[in-house]
Amino acid sequence: MVTTSDTTPLPLLVIYAGGTIGMQASSRGLIPAGDMAARLEAALATLPPLRRRALPAYVLWESPEPIDSSSATFADWSALAALIAAQHEAYAGFVILHGTDTLAWCASTLAFQLQGLTKPVVVTGSQRPLGQPDSDALDNLEASLAFAATPGWREVGLCFHGRLLRGCRARKWYTRDDTGFESPNWPLLGELVDGVAVLYPARAWRDDDGAPRFELPAREPAPQVVRVTLWPGIDATLVERWLEAPQVAGAVLECWGSGNLPDDPALIGVLARAAAEGKPLVALSQCPIGGAAPGTYASGQILNDIGVMSGDDMTVEAACCKLTHLLAQDLPQEELRRRFLTPLVGERGAFTPQVDSA
Repeated sequence: MVTTSDTTPLPLLVIYAGGTIGMQASSRGLIPAGDMAARLEAALATLPPLRRRALPAYVLWESPEPIDSSSATFADWSALAALIAAQHEAYAGFVILHGTDTLAWCASTLAFQLQGLTKPVVVTGSQRPLGQPDSDALDNLEASLAFAATPGWREVGLCFHGRLLRGCRARKWYTRDDTGFESPNWPLLGELVDGVAVLYPARAWRDDDGAPRFELPAREPAPQVVRVTLWPGIDATLVERWLEAPQVAGAVLECWGSGNLPDDPALIGVLARAAAEGKPLVALSQCPIGGAAPGTYASGQILNDIGVMSGDDMTVEAACCKLTHLLAQDLPQEELRRRFLTPLVGERGAFTPQVDSA
């Protein structure tokens, strides 16, 4: 039961979507499992008394069909966004338990669908199942609850290994290490220090509007955005087969360096035709740190000439999710372009440290 008293804090809503954190062993390896409420309570009960008493109140929503995140789709994440939008006023914050394989994708698309948040949304998971010896699950759960209950920030964050990252800036970096994720082009939003959630306010996203303006998809299924990574000697006909497919609505191109292409007239022609047909194209750098700036070299200027949009320092997850999100809004082409090139939730643009005045 949710308390709405003015004197009693609202609980958090913990959403168990699936993933390694809730998996159990089987004869074929780890598989999704249910009964998460009892397993969460049992795990949290093992914390030392002071840490148990510091835990915020929460209500659990458990998916009737927990998913392996490698099978997650935009439809799954849209359902999570719709659940949060419907329950936004009833809870103090939200924690989503999800698999790590596509956790950064989940965080990115939620950020675009839940613009104008007034409460924290924290996504987390684990490298090993809850309850397994040496599992990182309990630490991630405890930290996520602490950050979700901390006022003063209102965006989608990804919490792992005691660190809070901006969701649309995070990438899975390690397959097994407990650190799990990095945020290559934005500093941490917070850290758990001696069991206390410490936020760094100057790094948080500031939305002057101050009111939720959730943007759930205007149509389903999600538009198909393809990810094309360049490699030496790439054959233009292969790219053409991707881009000419009628179900493909746009593409993210992972270029070299600051946004460079091979000097191949056939490849340039394929990209130019796709852009002329109204399929939005985005250029990213294959380098994880830094960003794309097409036109720095002559070999990248052609991207500007044919109307390819720069993804700046966005992660590939954020770029794909943002383009998919905007395409699902059925926007006019120029408005889609304007919004893609504009930071909507802090997904692009270099961080400038604030300097205190003397």
